[in-house]
Amino acid sequence: MLYSNKDLKKLIIPLVIEQTLAIAVGMADTIMISVVGEAAVSGVSLVDTVNILLINVFSALATGGAVVAGHFLGQKHPEEASKAAWQIIMFATTLALAISIIFIGFHDKLLRLMFGKIEPEVMQSAKTYLIITALSFSGLAIYNSCAAIFRSMNNAKVTMWISLLINAINITGNAICIFGLKWGVAGAAIPTTVSRFVGAIVIFCMMFNPKREINFCGQVRFRFNGDLIKKILYIAIPNGMENSMFQLGKILVLSVVATMGTSAIAANAVSNTLASWNILAGGAINLALVSVSAVCVGAGEYKQARYYTKKLMKIAIGITAVISVLMFFGMPLLIKMYNLGPEAAKMAIEVVRFHNIMVILFWVPSFTLPNTLRSAGDVIWTMAVAILSMWVFRVGASYLFTYEFNLGLLGVWAAMVVDWIFRAICYTCRYRGHKWEMAMHRQREQ
Repeated sequence: MLYSNKDLKKLIIPLVIEQTLAIAVGMADTIMISVVGEAAVSGVSLVDTVNILLINVFSALATGGAVVAGHFLGQKHPEEASKAAWQIIMFATTLALAISIIFIGFHDKLLRLMFGKIEPEVMQSAKTYLIITALSFSGLAIYNSCAAIFRSMNNAKVTMWISLLINAINITGNAICIFGLKWGVAGAAIPTTVSRFVGAIVIFCMMFNPKREINFCGQVRFRFNGDLIKKILYIAIPNGMENSMFQLGKILVLSVVATMGTSAIAANAVSNTLASWNILAGGAINLALVSVSAVCVGAGEYKQARYYTKKLMKIAIGITAVISVLMFFGMPLLIKMYNLGPEAAKMAIEVVRFHNIMVILFWVPSFTLPNTLRSAGDVIWTMAVAILSMWVFRVGASYLFTYEFNLGLLGVWAAMVVDWIFRAICYTCRYRGHKWEMAMHRQREQ
């Protein structure tokens, strides 16, 4: 077997810790910014939805690079893996710089285009947060790309420690800037930007260790390699389109939430933060499964890819169930951490408890399972299913449940679950067949 239980623990445990840190700091950020007021919480949550769209683009590129590098490692070609890693750093950084310029230059028009007419205080908070965090996109792209490469080397401990550093800077900076300096929304944005650049610099420098299987020693050439970029983009473009359409759909859904008023926006923001604990294990295992499956596929070991997929999915479902039960009964206490009004608090408790139940049943097969398909190069299928499901079910059903059935915020979350169910059915049917196993061969032929 390519991975022992010890190898899997070495990969998964640091990833779980890293995901826990990220979510904990996200909660702390929301709690801290809530001191400024509901308008600040709402403005930051709107921009974070846009930022997550871009994070997904950079993650898709990083995944493409990690999958190609993993294939080379499985084939015992570490030099080619290093070349692929450097190419993804150059490409992702160039793209990130271009996006930063666009977002800073057209921030007002972009916000009005995406969210329409929102309350002036919310808009001002959103503008401030967007301009400052847009400066950090290149740092984010570098960090995501390098972190994915470290995971493909089965070395998640490095990303865990750097994540600890990033989050420590972020949380300390927030405390100083929000409570001490009274900078409001800017006090939340500046530490985020600084911490991303620090993390990017540290992890980038660590890639120059010649003892690592994949390293940048002798790879620094500021010229794109067309063949490697094509291989990376073959995975990254469909994955990026899938993630981007997914997040764009969430933005459209958020525009529905925005029409419900500031209380609903704040409740939705807090609910998203709390619900992220439900998928903590799933998020970590998703990252692990990409690396594990890519190496198995690169080595031609499809039976092992299936074995590890099944094993990791069981672990994800088990941990998700435990977290969900604890959260379901602890919601009245958890919601007190946030400075929400009675109406917003009631809505948040209702939707998070609904999420607690549904995430156990449908999240893992709809979001973890397709990572094996992507690692084998079966990216067109996963993209098509995800985009279709997003527009028909998550977006379409959100409008239906909200405006026709008058379900309010709960209707938006119910539409999300319908999206999960459709994805789970499609991905499970595809996985049980063998077409996805041929995707790697088709890619090589092309």
